[in-house]
Amino acid sequence: MKQLVSHQFRRLPLAGLALGAFMAALAAAGSTRAEIQFQYPFQDRDVARMVSLGGSCHRCELSGRDLTGAAFTGANFTNATLVGANLRGAELVGSNFSDSDFSRADLSGAVLVGANFTGANFAAANLSGAEAVGSTLVRARMAGANLTGAALNGANLNSAVLSHANFSGAEANAATLANVNARAANFSSAEIAMSNLSNGDFRSADFSGATLNGARLTGGNFAGANFGGAEMNRSDIRGADLSRASGLSQAQVSRACGDSGTRLPVGLSARVCRGVSLVRVTPPAPPAPPVPPRVRNVVVATSDR
Repeated sequence: MKQLVSHQFRRLPLAGLALGAFMAALAAAGSTRAEIQFQYPFQDRDVARMVSLGGSCHRCELSGRDLTGAAFTGANFTNATLVGANLRGAELVGSNFSDSDFSRADLSGAVLVGANFTGANFAAANLSGAEAVGSTLVRARMAGANLTGAALNGANLNSAVLSHANFSGAEANAATLANVNARAANFSSAEIAMSNLSNGDFRSADFSGATLNGARLTGGNFAGANFGGAEMNRSDIRGADLSRASGLSQAQVSRACGDSGTRLPVGLSARVCRGVSLVRVTPPAPPAPPVPPRVRNVVVATSDR
């Protein structure tokens, strides 16, 4: 192991002990190559907020770690274990965490922009207020996760497990929610405009007060779902099973676009939108990762095994 330590680092003995403990944990994880960069201001109390991790650490064991405010920028942490980890306000920008385990982790207020979480486990995790714009969450397991107020615009959640997850007040415009299992999920007051919800299982889901303008609901199962007060202007409900949904009114359905395959509650009839192409919005590309600020005290450690 090679270490480059700035001369002022010796002023922070407690931080040095923390660095040694963290490096030992990563070495024990058996990573083929790991690069850890700790940036220290002059006050020990701010150390936790300045931890920066990059490079590659396959199957890292970080369960229960306090990584509040840590920055994973362009990192490769596939199959990592972060069960119950504290990642409040952390930045996982442009990083690869596919097949990693974040179950019961606290990612409230975290920035997950442009990151890859394919097959990751977020069961019972706290992602309230998190920003996951343009992130890949294909086949992610998010059962019981808290995503209240999260930003998921342009995110890809194809085939994700969202049962009993809480998306109330979240923004998921132009997102992919196709083929998901979202039974009993809470989308109340969420913004899901122009999103693809086709072929999803949304039985007993709550869409009350949600914005579904231009969203695609084709082929979905919405038995027991609540649409009270939801906006459905130009929503594509062709082939959708809404026969046992609640809260639907003729005014809502008349603003949507259905066909002969649309199943509605008794007394409601679908409107066929002839000669009108439903508009699809291409989500914007995620912003480039921010340039880290220049910091005087830097420790860089590299491990080759």
